Amino acid sequence: MTDLALPEDYATVLAGLKQRVREARFRAQRQVNTELIRLNWQIGQVLAERTDHAQWGDKSMQRLSADLRSEFPGSRGFSPRNLLYMRAFARAWPGLDPIAQHAVAQLPWGHITVLLDKVPDSAERDWYAAQAVSHGWTRASLEHHIKTLAHQRFGTAPTNFDRLLESGASDLAQQITKDPYVFDFLDVEPGHAERDLERALVERIIETLGELGSGFSFVGRQVPFEVDGDDFFLDLLFFHVEQLRYVVVELKVGKFKPEYVGQLGFYVELVEDRLRRDAHAATVGLLLCTDKNDRVVRYALAGSNQPIAIASYDLLPPAEQAALPSEADLQRALE
Repeated sequence: MTDLALPEDYATVLAGLKQRVREARFRAQRQVNTELIRLNWQIGQVLAERTDHAQWGDKSMQRLSADLRSEFPGSRGFSPRNLLYMRAFARAWPGLDPIAQHAVAQLPWGHITVLLDKVPDSAERDWYAAQAVSHGWTRASLEHHIKTLAHQRFGTAPTNFDRLLESGASDLAQQITKDPYVFDFLDVEPGHAERDLERALVERIIETLGELGSGFSFVGRQVPFEVDGDDFFLDLLFFHVEQLRYVVVELKVGKFKPEYVGQLGFYVELVEDRLRRDAHAATVGLLLCTDKNDRVVRYALAGSNQPIAIASYDLLPPAEQAALPSEADLQRALE
């Protein structure tokens, strides 16, 4: 195309129009998905009524599947298994018409089938549906969070945020914590050192960010600071792009000790002084350790003047962790 003399605002106008096209396409895709979910729920409601109050058994469902696929050969959603999912969907979310007002209607159908398969409690299903929509979880992420009992872990780490941050800011900061963190994707040997854990987390940074939560971006590992000739290194440094704050992560193998809080508080102050900008929210620290005494943690946090969260971490999902024999069980077996 021959170069033309373009108006000075051409690039700005073009960028604006491109953004409008993208937004319109996104809204259209969401609308199509919502209509599909509404249809699946309505079909499921009909099937639930028929199987509950009439003699609709497996043969009727199989025949219905065959007839619908014959009538709509381009559709892949009318298999007998999928019809059963639709019926389960209507039973799991009864009385949802108009369903479009609910978080679950914004999820892809594959996400909904995961919820139906893996989350029997209705309140927990609603919680996972809302979180998946809010954070844009993939199906694999949703399965991971269900497996690791995210509804029991999110926002639960002991902190001193309510004392050191303003009320709204403390609530936001609390939301980015968990307890425990589950790093079941790591391949580290028993008796691992802190550097081994640190290295493994960075090598699997995509999975690490997924477990830390939405909004985290990786800044660096062993981030160096020099203070009047003395060198200090932060284990891991992240930036939360939604809350606009640095998060300093310190890793400890073994049980929590009160002196860890002082060390992490020092690192938080370094980041506040050297890296934080006027537009940023207050830096917070996150201490991850193998085990902790919650009462000792509370005393340690009460004596700190830096906003810090303290959580444990597991290398196995909760169900597998619970299946392992306790220290007392092993002791009794040895005796």
